[in-house]
Amino acid sequence: QLQLEESGGGLVQPGGSLKLSCAASGFSLDDYVIAWFRQAPGKEREGVSCIRTSDGGTYYTNSVKGRFTISGDSAKNTVLLQMNSLKPEDAAAYYCATLRSDQCPTTVKGGMIQLNPDEMEYWGKGTLVTVSS
Repeated sequence: QLQLEESGGGLVQPGGSLKLSCAASGFSLDDYVIAWFRQAPGKEREGVSCIRTSDGGTYYTNSVKGRFTISGDSAKNTVLLQMNSLKPEDAAAYYCATLRSDQCPTTVKGGMIQLNPDEMEYWGKGTLVTVSS
């Protein structure tokens, strides 16, 4: 049975760091892409980052470029999201999701290329990130 489990969320002050982990079971990451999405209360779900563990190809939404880093560990079947210089607007429930594909799924929304959550096949239950002083 294919499962994803997120961990690593918590409370952090603005400017601080957190590392989220997405542990996959029941499948090998080599044939899949793993993406992180987030959703804050009252806001739409937003694609944050995506990785093709087969070749390390990555995608980041503009608001996290230079601050977040996604990485994959095929041996551990785990994808990490290192989040630095956190801002209050980064606070949200973070979810990892997967799709059997060699491309991170994107769509054009509001004139911008964004990750497409509708194409993701499996989702974790999420981990909460709070950024507050």
